[in-house]
Amino acid sequence: MAEIKDPENTIIVTLKDGEVLIALLPEIAPLHVERMKTLARAKAYDNVCFHRVIDGFMAQTGDVENGNMENGFNLRRAGTGGSQHPDVPAEFSGIPHDRGTIGAARSSNPNSANSQFFINFKDNHFLNRQYTVYGRVLSGMEFVDAITKGEPPANPDRMITVRVAVDVV
Repeated sequence: MAEIKDPENTIIVTLKDGEVLIALLPEIAPLHVERMKTLARAKAYDNVCFHRVIDGFMAQTGDVENGNMENGFNLRRAGTGGSQHPDVPAEFSGIPHDRGTIGAARSSNPNSANSQFFINFKDNHFLNRQYTVYGRVLSGMEFVDAITKGEPPANPDRMITVRVAVDVV
């Protein structure tokens, strides 16, 4: 695992195959970073499925309303919800959608991001300045690459736990 330089702005996602360390970018997208930390601290991301995983593109997750595989899960609804918090306005930047970056999922409205996010499997520069980038995988990308593919996957993988590194004792 990579060295954690800023534990307050580092997320640890536990997947079935191992831990993924994500460095958040509060100086680039402070509202999106704050939302992810708020939901991680509430354990809202725990057991949430990867509902849209496109080989060679990205893995999408984070529907805390409909994607929790331990609590009222309905695969057909996964990906249609958010959280109890209001949507987050776009924080577009010049940070490119490179392999391993974290992007805010949203509807056609640029200011509709909420809890869902995606991890880019490859450089997806056609998304630049259209979706907010607010984090980057530091280590564990091989575990992201191993997430079950599908739209939705027949047997989706899940985020077992999601924690802010400073909170892990």
